[in-house]
Amino acid sequence: MDIAERALAVHNRLLEYFGYPDWRRPLPPLDELVSTILSQNTNDINRDRGFQALRERFPTWGQVRDADPQEVIEAIRTAGLANQKGPRIQKILKQITEIRGGLDLSFLREYPAREAADWLSQFKGVGPKTAAIVLQFSLGLPAFPVDTHIYRVTGRIGLRPEVMNAEKSHIHMEVLLPPETYYAAHLNILRLGRNICQARKPRCSECPLQDLCDFYANNPDL
Repeated sequence: MDIAERALAVHNRLLEYFGYPDWRRPLPPLDELVSTILSQNTNDINRDRGFQALRERFPTWGQVRDADPQEVIEAIRTAGLANQKGPRIQKILKQITEIRGGLDLSFLREYPAREAADWLSQFKGVGPKTAAIVLQFSLGLPAFPVDTHIYRVTGRIGLRPEVMNAEKSHIHMEVLLPPETYYAAHLNILRLGRNICQARKPRCSECPLQDLCDFYANNPDL
């Protein structure tokens, strides 16, 4: 089978193994954007703690935008790298206000997916993964986010060239799979990477993709 057929086979196998994923309730797009920035270089628990503390301290995004920078930094301290993320979030909020006259990103739902991703990517600190997460999980636009788990798993299986970097992998996966599969494929590959295809000690004996995986074919004793 070719690589596109294998990608679809991986998706279907993971649907059989994990079922259709039920993700959390979608956030408004600006909330999703800030939450995803907070998630950079940390785990979900610390991201959520930082996001909750920020919203409790500043109930509106306008208040975050106009706040004393040190207060924002202190509010998101648990998310890590607060000295970088705080000023970055405030700068993005100010830039959005300058461009749009307000802090509502719902207009992006009317954009084609690539144009929406490009619009978000104009801001420093918003890369392909962050933009794709906002598109897929908040705006309802087709996008395939590639985080460290998905990058590792797709490389091991053989769904992307080993030398391909993470940034190019977003577009690669979007070409490889039909748009209607992005949501479930992303979440199920992510789950596989977290629970089975782990970075240091992959649990290949438990993996439902053994017959589809290049890594297992080369390491059958794992």
